[in-house]
Amino acid sequence: MKATTEGIGLPPPNWQGLEIRSTPREEMNLYPLDTFPYEYVGREIRIHFEIPEFTCICPFSDFPDFATIRIEYVPNERCIELKSLKLYINSFRQVKIFHEHVINVILEDFVRACDPLRVEIEGDFNVRGNIKTVVRASYQRPQREK
Repeated sequence: MKATTEGIGLPPPNWQGLEIRSTPREEMNLYPLDTFPYEYVGREIRIHFEIPEFTCICPFSDFPDFATIRIEYVPNERCIELKSLKLYINSFRQVKIFHEHVINVILEDFVRACDPLRVEIEGDFNVRGNIKTVVRASYQRPQREK
């Protein structure tokens, strides 16, 4: 098989001919992330969540994927409320989504909900087919000119 590079063209994405159907974003029905005011704005703290029972569905096989999700963030004016985070994470159980995409969806929703100064999200997925996958994404709030 000939290697390809950007500019020359990529091979077809689905050599196996499998039906791939990720859940469209508008059909995910994810629980909303609630927040509460951070009373110490300007004092940087790091908050770390570890969620060891994350589950979503593989769009290729329709089998469940399991992961530990780790979130570490520095709040700006709001903090994420824990019960809503639990319900939000649990709402992925019926969502067909790739590992790489689920971490980006969580990052986007987290930033939209609480506008943190910084956040790092990691999905440490269980071994599947002899392959271990870890996906990381981060965000840093742009500095505002004074």
